[in-house]
Amino acid sequence: MRTAIYPGSFDPLTNGHLDVIQRAAKLFDRVVVAVAVNESKQPLFTLRERVALVKKAVAYLPHVETDSFDGLLVEYAAAQKAGAIVRGLRAVSDFEFEFQLALMNRKLDEKIETIFMMPKDTYTFLSSRIVKEIARLGGEVSPFVPAHVQAALKRKLKPGK
Repeated sequence: MRTAIYPGSFDPLTNGHLDVIQRAAKLFDRVVVAVAVNESKQPLFTLRERVALVKKAVAYLPHVETDSFDGLLVEYAAAQKAGAIVRGLRAVSDFEFEFQLALMNRKLDEKIETIFMMPKDTYTFLSSRIVKEIARLGGEVSPFVPAHVQAALKRKLKPGK
C-alpha cells in the first residue's frame, strides 16, 4: 500500500489544502493529513479543533485519514509506513524553504521521498495566514475555506471573545 503524509499546521484548513489532498488521494492508496503540533507558532485553533476541522473536510475521501503528530516528521512518516511526504507549493517563494526541508528530511531518512504538488492556480495566493487576517477584519472567506471552517472562524473571532 502506497502511503503519503500531508503535514501542516492547517490553522485553518483552506481550499488550497483540500485541493492538494484531493490530488494526493488520486496518486496514493492512503493519505494521512497530519496536523502538526508546532510550539513556535501560536495557532488560532487548538490542535483538537484543527484535527476536527480537517477530519470533517476530508470525510468524503475514502482513503484519507486525519491524525496529529509531534516531533520529527520523518519519524512520524516511518511509523505510518509512508513512502512519501506531500508538500504544497504555491509560488516560487515557497520553493527554497520547502527544498531545504526536503533535503533535510532525506538526510534523516533517505527511504522517504518528498513530493511537491501545486494547487489549482486559483489557490496559489491562498494561505491560512491571509484567511485569518481577512476573517479578523470581517471580510468574506467563503471562497477560500469549506463552510464549516468559515463558521468556526466566525465563532472564534466573534467580537468580545
